Amino acid sequence: MAIEERIEENVPLAGLTTLGVGGSARYFLCARDEDDIPAAFRFAEEKGLDTFVLGGGSNLVVSDAGFGGLVVKIDLRGVRFVEPDENGFVIAEAAAGEDWDEFVAECVRRELAGVECLSGIPGSIGGTPVQNVGAYGQEVSETIVRVRCFDRATGEFVELSNAECGFSYRKSIFNTSEKGRYVVTKVTFRLGAGGEPKVVYRDLKEYFDERSSSLTEVREAVLAIRRRKSMVIDAADPNSRSAGSFFKNPIVAAEILGVIAAAEGSDVPSFPAGEGQVKIPAAWLIERAGFAKGYRFGEAGISANHSLAIVNLGRAKAADIFALMNEVRAAVKVRFGIELVPEPVFLGEKAALPQTATEPVV
Repeated sequence: MAIEERIEENVPLAGLTTLGVGGSARYFLCARDEDDIPAAFRFAEEKGLDTFVLGGGSNLVVSDAGFGGLVVKIDLRGVRFVEPDENGFVIAEAAAGEDWDEFVAECVRRELAGVECLSGIPGSIGGTPVQNVGAYGQEVSETIVRVRCFDRATGEFVELSNAECGFSYRKSIFNTSEKGRYVVTKVTFRLGAGGEPKVVYRDLKEYFDERSSSLTEVREAVLAIRRRKSMVIDAADPNSRSAGSFFKNPIVAAEILGVIAAAEGSDVPSFPAGEGQVKIPAAWLIERAGFAKGYRFGEAGISANHSLAIVNLGRAKAADIFALMNEVRAAVKVRFGIELVPEPVFLGEKAALPQTATEPVV
């Protein structure tokens, strides 16, 4: 069937995101084969359309006006595990459309270490290298060997090594220097067979209270902690109707930490972030700026269980989400002089997006 015959028109996007807001895509294609991807871009080029590549929709805010171009939803499937090498490592190849948490669960079931702390994160495999997804002291870049992509600049499929992906905190070339150039189709991981779980994050250390733990126990602990914070998708939990953590934890010069502590008259939670720098939890800044858990702004609000999540309380519009985002950012900037950077991707007609929407990385 020709690609033109498979492309749908005026497809609602809200239901394809975890936040559940926004309008429709003028054109929409579900790509189930690698060959669908270049064909979709040729279609868009012939019609003069903008394009957007959609994965699991877990980190996306669609404007109320929708998107006037072509949305290509990546639905490539397949996972393959290779037998352990002489050093006890297993190579796992996963297509971009596979569910991330299902992949993590299978790795843990096979006793493969390297992604256990990333349990419960919604979305697809293809989205993980884009933002260098991380949680509880672990980042996906620690295990990625290479990423297969469609290169829009050359029209060819390429494989990029870990180094070529340019990973750093919540960043990669896919959302910075080469934003929009590559479409991820497959990710290859190197996992430790029978390896020890990574328990370095404070929440996990407190959970296990210094006792040893297995990969399965760490996964269960992470899921339990995330559920308490409504950070696991649950239709019965309105606080989980979010785009995940809405703001990045800001990294500032170490001396700024002292200035804030003196002004607040209290210690400021922080984590090392390289020479002369520290990472301050955005959740702490938000709460100190006056936004308690459960804060409500019309049909949008701050999660009752996690102050870093902006939630759709049932009938929110994208405009409500943007308005609350801007209110939070302004308050934190006034109190601490720190500019919070939103983490989700913003999609839609530019006139419908807030001015700050130019800052997030896709």
